[in-house]
Amino acid sequence: MKIEEVEGIILSETNYSETSKILNILTKEYGLIGVISKGCRNMKSKLRGVSRKLVFGKFHIYYKQNGLSTLISVDILNSFTHLLSNLTKVSYASYLVDLVGQVLKQNNDSNIYSILKETLVKIEEGFSPAVLTSIVEMKLLDYLGVKPMIDGCSECGSTANIVSLSSSLGGYLCANCYQNEGMVSDKTIKLVRMFFYVDIKSISKLEVSNETLKEINQFLDDYYDRYTGLYLKSKDFLKKIVKLEA
Repeated sequence: MKIEEVEGIILSETNYSETSKILNILTKEYGLIGVISKGCRNMKSKLRGVSRKLVFGKFHIYYKQNGLSTLISVDILNSFTHLLSNLTKVSYASYLVDLVGQVLKQNNDSNIYSILKETLVKIEEGFSPAVLTSIVEMKLLDYLGVKPMIDGCSECGSTANIVSLSSSLGGYLCANCYQNEGMVSDKTIKLVRMFFYVDIKSISKLEVSNETLKEINQFLDDYYDRYTGLYLKSKDFLKKIVKLEA
């Protein structure tokens, strides 16, 4: 095995033997890889503090292409101090890495790494984790192969007079095709499309009303339930945390 340096984020950790862990690391260079952190559960191990979920850094590893690599050391790129000190932000971040982990099972596109990294950085910088999470959920639908129709009416394709958003019909609805699906605000219609196309790294302002975000989340929750088959316990936990803080 050769020593390599890879940039990555730890998505999950699993105890292995009495003192070690298996880390699933999403890397910029190789996508998702498995890495063993030997002895990291020992109190005096130099790997103890860097062998956990949400660590973002440069990982020095003995890289094995078709097997388990071995961790040597980690240079932290962002310690996420503010994110990790806030239960709500940690809950959002934990859900995001779990969601990305599930999406990677179906699509290992390299852009997924950038989406996750830039989102965690923005949460650390103080941008709304709730809005950022909705943006990521919207973007990941494309990688799951179930992108909603947001460039025109899902029924007729028209780009004029879009008046509603329907998860059951797969996206936008124009005035001619709308029946009784329920109305959403013009702001919600515009933001759903913006969420899909926005470059997360370039975001400098992120103000969305609670009512608009609620409409977007209702659409996304129902859409995920209908078309993705994904169920994440971290999403349930996140909803409980958000409800407690409401």
